[in-house]
Amino acid sequence: MMNMQLPSWAYWAMGAGLACFIALVALSVRRHHGVKRSLFAAPYTLWMLVFTLLPCILIAYYAFTDTNGAFTLDNFRSFWDSNNSMRENLRALAGDEVAATVARGSVNVDTLVYSLWMAFLCTAISLLLGYPAALFMADRKMKMGSTIVVLFIIPMWMNFLLRTIAWMSLLEDNGLINAFLEWIGIGRKHLMYNQSAVLLGMVYNFLPFMVFPIYTSLSKLDPKLGEAAQDLGCNEFRTLLRVTMPLSIPGVISGITMVFMPSVTTFFIPRVLGGGNTQMFGDLIESTFLVAGNWNLGSALSLIMMILILISLSILRKADPNGEGGGIV
Repeated sequence: MMNMQLPSWAYWAMGAGLACFIALVALSVRRHHGVKRSLFAAPYTLWMLVFTLLPCILIAYYAFTDTNGAFTLDNFRSFWDSNNSMRENLRALAGDEVAATVARGSVNVDTLVYSLWMAFLCTAISLLLGYPAALFMADRKMKMGSTIVVLFIIPMWMNFLLRTIAWMSLLEDNGLINAFLEWIGIGRKHLMYNQSAVLLGMVYNFLPFMVFPIYTSLSKLDPKLGEAAQDLGCNEFRTLLRVTMPLSIPGVISGITMVFMPSVTTFFIPRVLGGGNTQMFGDLIESTFLVAGNWNLGSALSLIMMILILISLSILRKADPNGEGGGIV
């Protein structure tokens, strides 16, 4: 693995930022003749600068530079054409004619498209399952609503990795599901190491992130709106279609964003339940960093993923400008 070091300016930036932070804190204390209440937020500001803003700057730096620190766009060309590095090496060794024989590689782009498709399926299934569950939980006539909320929260207390590994004991050839299928006479099925197993693991892990924003939006609705719609002649189905669902759109958009983004970037679920037979964009980024040791290409891939996430957040911002969609309760 390549031994990468941070550029010297990164250390200078961290040192200068820390010095400025200490100076601003001292200046604030002196100006207000004591500690102002807002000053207690300073450690969180420092944390965000060091562990959020600076890593993003470093990712952008590596994405637009080569191993020598020179500016280049080859990392993004390698994303579009996975054989770009091989072609450039052949061009330097054997000339343009030999390099032209190397066809364009589409591994990176195909992996991104596949990840977007899997994330779309996960989001769609989560929405189809999550909206009725949230509607049932938010119904004030249902006495079991609060109990179901707790049942959704309890699995989230368990570690994400453990929840995923637990599915292996259910889906494996000698697992509980196959034992049940054999007991009822259907016979054992190969349930592990395929796309369906990966999709099942994704839906299971990310479904609560769809349910709770929708539940928050539905629980905030004034029940008098539904009563007024029924007084005007709407039955329960039309009230749901014309009143409840439009008013819950902010929660739906929030849930879609909270499920879609981690679904695109997930890498542990395909590795465990897919067995290496399915590779998503998160797996590609991880292998580029840790296996190939190519920080520059890995940073370019990460930057592309960050842009997709920012686009998703901008869509959420336009659909729910006041943040009414809520979140995990």
